[in-house]
Amino acid sequence: MPASPWWTPSVHEDRRPILLARNRIEARLRLYLADEDFVLVDPPGLQRSPGNETHLHAFGSTMIGNDGLGQAMYLHTSPEFTMKKLLAAGEQRIASLGHVWRNRERSALHHPEFTMLEWYRAGEPYDAIIADCLAILRLAAETTGAKVLRFRDREADPFAEAERLSVADAFMRYAGIDLFASMDADGATDGEKLAALMAAQGLDVPEDRSWSYLFSRILVEKVEPNLGTGRVTVLDRYPAAEAALARRAADDRRVSERFELYACGVELANGFGELTDPEEQRRRFTAEMAEKQRIYGEHYPLDEDFLAALNLMPEASGVALGFDRLVMLATGAPKIDAVLWAPVAE
Repeated sequence: MPASPWWTPSVHEDRRPILLARNRIEARLRLYLADEDFVLVDPPGLQRSPGNETHLHAFGSTMIGNDGLGQAMYLHTSPEFTMKKLLAAGEQRIASLGHVWRNRERSALHHPEFTMLEWYRAGEPYDAIIADCLAILRLAAETTGAKVLRFRDREADPFAEAERLSVADAFMRYAGIDLFASMDADGATDGEKLAALMAAQGLDVPEDRSWSYLFSRILVEKVEPNLGTGRVTVLDRYPAAEAALARRAADDRRVSERFELYACGVELANGFGELTDPEEQRRRFTAEMAEKQRIYGEHYPLDEDFLAALNLMPEASGVALGFDRLVMLATGAPKIDAVLWAPVAE
């Protein structure tokens, strides 16, 4: 017999305590942002470009003008482009808590429409953003009274000192692979070299030997399951080829100022020291869309206004955090649908 729908009174009664906990976490979060002097902004979901990363898939639509002519539009996968335009306009600390949309994503940890918390600090290093992330994890646990964050059989103590681990060190520790051996001094990558390193470790090498694809396979299969166990992990210093929106590290051009936050093996946040060079950003987006076309047979337009705004955007750091996943871990919910007031119909 199929499970009763979420709107069945008995099902809703069981779900309601977690949903009310979600509201309490949101209220505490808004207080935190106010105390840190963030201005809450409200970016529109409908955009000319939904984002320009290879593996992010958008929902498309058509906007019809008063003249009856249609224009292709998309629901954004992140409010990033709009928020960076606001930084260019002069805002210094901004945050958004709202819905975003990503196609081809539905699982225990993924939902096609979900709530994202995104925030930026102009003129501040991304260590300040990492500190925000850790404070927000603790805030969520305190709100629910949880001693640990939990996802299924995994736990992480948000009050313990976080582990900070570079991507290169994580690949060596969990996959036995020297990632830098497949890169040159400027960060250019070689898929065949990475495939050879995988084979030397006895790992299956797929037919698609593009460096980015192999990197993602190793990360998902060998590295991520080990992150955020016992305590939170900050996975830091991503290869420049995997950080299209981040500036390069000052001490090593092979890596960029990008981090991801993990607890219980779950990715919670993705942050950057933001790239502000419009020409470099255009090159990266063009390469990402060429790869998207190669793999998926489609690509998205570039947001020319966004690229123009980068000329005015100050140095900044920013991050996007999956609010629903945060609620999941703070309440011990088994899947993302359990923390949504009304899941999208399947």
